[in-house]
Amino acid sequence: MWRGNTRNSEMDERIKDKLSLLPSQPGVYIMRNEAGEVIYVGKAVNLRNRVRSYFQPRAQHSEKTLHLVADVADVEWIVTRSELEALVLENTLIKRYKPRYNVRLKDDKQYPYIKIHWQEPFPRVTMTRKVLKDGAKYYGPFTSAWAVREALEALRKVFPYVTCNVEREKKKGRACLYYHIGLCAGPCVGAISQEEYREMLKGLEKFLEGDTEEVMEDLWKRMLKAADNLQFEIAARYRDQIRAAEQIVERQRVVSTVDVDEDVIAIANDRNGACVQVFVIRRGKLIGRETFFLEKGNDPDTEEILSSFLKQFYDAATYIPSRVLLPRDLDERRIIQEWLRQKRGEIVQLRLPSGMEDQELLQMALDNAREALRVMLAQWKSDKNRQAEAVSALQEALGLQRPPVRIEGYDISTLQGTNTVGSMVVFVQGTPSKSEYRRFKIRQTGRVGEPNDYAAMREMLRRRFRRAMEQTRVAPGDREFEKWRVMPDLLVVDGGRGQLNVALEVLDEFGLRSDIPAIGLAKREEEIILPDKPDPIKLPPTSPALRLVVHIRDEAHRFAVSYHRKLRGKSSVASVLDSIPGIGPRRRRALLRRFGSLEGIRRASVDELAAVPGMNRKVAETLKEML
Repeated sequence: MWRGNTRNSEMDERIKDKLSLLPSQPGVYIMRNEAGEVIYVGKAVNLRNRVRSYFQPRAQHSEKTLHLVADVADVEWIVTRSELEALVLENTLIKRYKPRYNVRLKDDKQYPYIKIHWQEPFPRVTMTRKVLKDGAKYYGPFTSAWAVREALEALRKVFPYVTCNVEREKKKGRACLYYHIGLCAGPCVGAISQEEYREMLKGLEKFLEGDTEEVMEDLWKRMLKAADNLQFEIAARYRDQIRAAEQIVERQRVVSTVDVDEDVIAIANDRNGACVQVFVIRRGKLIGRETFFLEKGNDPDTEEILSSFLKQFYDAATYIPSRVLLPRDLDERRIIQEWLRQKRGEIVQLRLPSGMEDQELLQMALDNAREALRVMLAQWKSDKNRQAEAVSALQEALGLQRPPVRIEGYDISTLQGTNTVGSMVVFVQGTPSKSEYRRFKIRQTGRVGEPNDYAAMREMLRRRFRRAMEQTRVAPGDREFEKWRVMPDLLVVDGGRGQLNVALEVLDEFGLRSDIPAIGLAKREEEIILPDKPDPIKLPPTSPALRLVVHIRDEAHRFAVSYHRKLRGKSSVASVLDSIPGIGPRRRRALLRRFGSLEGIRRASVDELAAVPGMNRKVAETLKEML
């Protein structure tokens, strides 16, 4: 068994015992480090052979595997009935644990989708980041919310869909501005019937799916028919829609002689990063392209990147084409193909280039991937230089003994003393570390006569540093415990002298004042308040140090306000529902679980409300009437 330089014999023996127990069945294996953190998740047709192979002599390993094995302190596994089941479980565990040695989509964020609300009588069209099983139709994922909004704006000129609640708007008895400027079909004023409106949205669906010829032909027929019937105003509207549609179609390019749906995937892999370009071809036309950046675990090869990307991308995709053109073959091609077939319900062909047309498509996708990666790395390098400059400038401006590598910012949000919350944001090397942000629900009222903000700030900072100092609360090795233990090099509070004095009092309580410098930032003049100086520092507006401090303050404020709004919204919904006869806490939770929000409950029919567990028709009718 291989032994890394940092390993001890006890650890080696523990892993050796685990390896001897591995079954020769398909499944998923989970590797953890000494802190108990999941650092890698993989799948195997034969768990025994695959996992044991990591601990063979080092000459057989890549650089990535050497680093991984050096960090492994424990191995777990989950047996599955098939390799396909293992693939699905592997995907789930990677999303849950985000292991640093696995290849993952950068930021692992929720990508935007276009949503058509088919479950509504007059379906709205919106952008969303959540895919639910709610009867709606989703298109995506897309990598840019801005691009989705731009696409929707263009499509709305062709298919003037609604974004509001039509039934509610009908009560107003007048059309909104969108109707008057041609961006809404006006179902709320009877300008279009429900049947006509839903038929129009079917055209939008076809357009999104790449079937532009049929949509254009239908618009031409409608325009000519309206003109023949002397309905010139309607004909002019169709003419404008055709022009808008033509502008969209002009951006699309015929790239295949085969009328087929296909994704073309190319990878640019650099030691500093990886970029995947996906060309979306529908009915033989290139209708769009998406660019994805990936986080790599110690420089994996292109095959591992491609395999990981396919599983993560198509796990989130709402539509899977019949063909996917790959730049190279994969050992996992057969099992991924089977998984895609199950998701699509039909055969999906993962294929390699077979002619000049395929080679040209892949080369074009690769050129785009390389350019996107070049721009991203140049931007990253530029940002890193700017951030380092800002940290250095802040150290000089404040006269700090060491660079403020880790800065924590704090803010309070309240409204007339209700739902008071606090926020803690963390910047490392001048960059937000969002995984370390924390929110506090304030419980205490503080000293008699003391402003609420001071009391809230005191409670939040006490809780933050108490968690850092307590050593019996959580067992060492716990990730959350370890994060609280890391102390800031600088503490920034949103406010003036009063808030800063509260922070200094708390630091004194824990004996940390000499170790952690603290400053306040006054909003009005963007002045920096220092503990031992009567006059604030006023840096030039162009100062990188000031920009960094303001960014931290604004981020703390945004994070606090977003949490406050969430709590306020919850209490508002609870108070509205609790005021309705027959609705108690249990029914309220069941209704919110089923419909998601007060607006969702309001849109639901009496039958839908009555079908919620714990509800009955009488209470559902009362609820509907009072809402």
